Amino acid sequence: MDSTAAREQALAAAREQALDAAEELFYARGIQTVGMDDIRGASGVSLKRLYQLFPAKELLVEAYLERRDVRWRQRLAEHVDGYEEPGRRILAVFEWLGQWFAEPGFRGCAWINSYGELGATSPRVVAQVRGHKGAFKDYLGGLVTDSTPRRPHRPAVPAGRGRHGHRGHHTKHGAGRAGGRRGTGTRRGPAAIEPTPDGDGGLAPAVPAQ
Repeated sequence: MDSTAAREQALAAAREQALDAAEELFYARGIQTVGMDDIRGASGVSLKRLYQLFPAKELLVEAYLERRDVRWRQRLAEHVDGYEEPGRRILAVFEWLGQWFAEPGFRGCAWINSYGELGATSPRVVAQVRGHKGAFKDYLGGLVTDSTPRRPHRPAVPAGRGRHGHRGHHTKHGAGRAGGRRGTGTRRGPAAIEPTPDGDGGLAPAVPAQ
């Protein structure tokens, strides 16, 4: 192994040590009460190396939330993938959430907690929170879509016909009234009085509403 590869490996190991310490301390004690000295003490990574990896504390917080998001959603997916029936997979999400809530040391949602502390001052934290919540919403929405029966296709209703396929009735008197005052002798052809469709006549399916 050359010196460059060894240096990169050492930096990667130090980064993981710092993130492990940050995740434990930030989640247990809150972000604003934990300083870089605390991270140094818990991780064993020197301050010089810490600031080399994360020049600002906000960058460390961002990396902590990003890594936690990947791990959190992976754990959820692994649990849900243990089931095949679409409806049961939806229930598995809430089953897993219940297990997570019951874990020792559970202190709520890390992203909501972080937003409560830094949402007003850190765009990076806001982006991480929105990304996590959006990904969870999309995942759950996909499970719901997979479990929803497909509606049968309903053919379009031809122009000028009612729901049961009957053409509308137009009398001569009706045509006269449509064209002007009765008895004036003014008449319009069928094309002038038959309704013009404003779409294809199909019915749009309802769109289902972390």
